[in-house]
Amino acid sequence: MRYKLTFAAGLALGYVIGTRAGRERYERMKKAAKDFARNPAVRNAAESAAQTGRQYAGKAAHVVGDKVGDRLPASVTDRVSALRGRVHANGQVTEDDDWGTSNT
Repeated sequence: MRYKLTFAAGLALGYVIGTRAGRERYERMKKAAKDFARNPAVRNAAESAAQTGRQYAGKAAHVVGDKVGDRLPASVTDRVSALRGRVHANGQVTEDDDWGTSNT
């Protein structure tokens, strides 16, 4: 019984120390990730990658739409057409979107 009680006390103590150390490590990793994301070079690279992705996605939508043509259901055709140009409430069509931008 004495060994079981000693083992349980050691287990509890190890858990408390481990969680405290784990929390500190988590906070350090979280801070490092935020600092990395705020780096201007990283932000520029991410925006460049997002812009390139949008360009290729637009080209792919046109190519697929041209090759598939009328063989798609109307619901899918409408969605692909909506991706080609976004119509705002005032009727203005634009190719730009706010995907990949951050409000923070």
